[in-house]
Amino acid sequence: MIVKMDYCHVNKVAELEKMCFSSPWSESSLSEEVENEGAFFIVSVNEKNEVEGYCGMHIVLDECYIDNIAVFPEARNKGVAKALLEALEEKAKEINACFLTLEVREGNQRARHIYEKFGFLNQGVRKNFYLNPTENAVIYTKFYKEG
Repeated sequence: MIVKMDYCHVNKVAELEKMCFSSPWSESSLSEEVENEGAFFIVSVNEKNEVEGYCGMHIVLDECYIDNIAVFPEARNKGVAKALLEALEEKAKEINACFLTLEVREGNQRARHIYEKFGFLNQGVRKNFYLNPTENAVIYTKFYKEG
């Protein structure tokens, strides 16, 4: 089930961040997003109400910028990332966004495949965008309207 991230989820989301990213968001930073009206952070929870994965995006006028999508290893290949992406897309359409965009590590073929399957288009590369290890980012964008 996909629900809005709340303070009770922040600890597990921060744990997931540390597992998945070389520059993880802190609990404090994640907590700030709970009440941020310009942000949309959601979690996938199982039947025991345990966090399986999360994602977040920031909304600037009619532009949506995905920050992170992460899923705990034991919940992978079960449709969690797909459900999270679908919820982000639903929100983007709800606010009549012109696009939804993100960066992903060039070597993260699994994530890139998911984004391409969802209709995101490769819009270019940001050289040496990521650190630890240094790696290029591929920019993916899904357009909803001209503008």
